[in-house]
Amino acid sequence: MQASIADIAVRLNSVSIHLVRRARRADESLGVPPGQLSALSVLVFGGDRTIAQLADAEQVTSPTMTRIVDGLERADLAGRRPHPDDRRATLVRASRKGRRLMERGRQQRVELLSELLAGLDADDLVSVARATEVLAQAMER
Repeated sequence: MQASIADIAVRLNSVSIHLVRRARRADESLGVPPGQLSALSVLVFGGDRTIAQLADAEQVTSPTMTRIVDGLERADLAGRRPHPDDRRATLVRASRKGRRLMERGRQQRVELLSELLAGLDADDLVSVARATEVLAQAMER
């Protein structure tokens, strides 16, 4: 009997949570709290943002994001600059140090996933590659 969409969704949810937990363990070595890492990731891989845009992306309030950005600034991982089109707003930008940190974190997560994938046989690896592409396309819609 073929699995239902709900069955697949339940299993995918479980696998996703376990992958995120493994990635989080790799991120611990970076020495930056998870909330700051997540916001920094938005800046490094998505570009400069206002506090409101960052808060929206991270699904937190603007005051919470202000505290997160304050922490990033104290660690020299990001900085604020005036918004070029809106004098009331500031843009938050990742620093060079912040970019290097996120690149190192990405590399650690890629290595972790590569080790996991290396244990698969060729057919399973092709299946994972195809499923990854299909899921990426579905999320873009």
